[in-house]
Amino acid sequence: MPYLRVIPMSCVIALFNQAGGVTKTTLCLNIGYALSQRNYRVLLVDMDPQASLTLFMGLNPLELPATIYNALVEQKPLPIQPQIHQMDLVPANLNLSTTEYQLANDPARQNCLKQALEPVLKHYDFILIDCSPSLGLLNYATLVAANYVLVPIQTQFKSFQSTDLLLRTIATVRRTNPSCKVRIAGFIPTLYDARNSQDSRTLEAVKERLPAAAYVYPPIPRSTAFADASERQMPLAVYSPKHPALALLNQIAENLEQLK
Repeated sequence: MPYLRVIPMSCVIALFNQAGGVTKTTLCLNIGYALSQRNYRVLLVDMDPQASLTLFMGLNPLELPATIYNALVEQKPLPIQPQIHQMDLVPANLNLSTTEYQLANDPARQNCLKQALEPVLKHYDFILIDCSPSLGLLNYATLVAANYVLVPIQTQFKSFQSTDLLLRTIATVRRTNPSCKVRIAGFIPTLYDARNSQDSRTLEAVKERLPAAAYVYPPIPRSTAFADASERQMPLAVYSPKHPALALLNQIAENLEQLK
């Protein structure tokens, strides 16, 4: 009997939090880049109609002939933009906001992203998905398609309080879709300012209450360098190769390697 080489499938990871402004997009770009520097094949998928990831990667959403919308609604092949900062990208634009309406009568709509990704799974080691700040179909479909979730949590009381809703959402998706096996790969405290007493109190609450659900990473500090790098449409490691936050991003990438 001839030897059959087993081709490892992608590890699909969603950057998910129903709250906005917690740096999902920034982390998606920078963790993806950190993985690419470890010689992994990385695909980023923009599942946010605001298309911030698409913009951060240097593309104009208004000028794209096809986006993730066409793959979800029209069942066309993923429109992959190759080799942007050593990563591939499936872009988005505002058309994505109509997906829920367009698929309203499709009984398999919750599987739309999973089906779109299936043809490319063997071509990538990691697929990172930037989620929209909502609880609608786009995020439901993303959780169904994902193996793992990384949860950015801004170190503010309101953001921390919303974590219970997030955990219930993940549990509901698993309960209502038996094929969904998504697990939490970790919580990432973000926008942390050690000089701010509320940030410090919130971080302590995160470290006290959330480890039972998943690993809590060291906090990502608040830094204008992240915004500056995004404005220049490049990863932080390219914009500022000696920035101290890179050690934390590399730690996340190293931990994600263990999921393979």
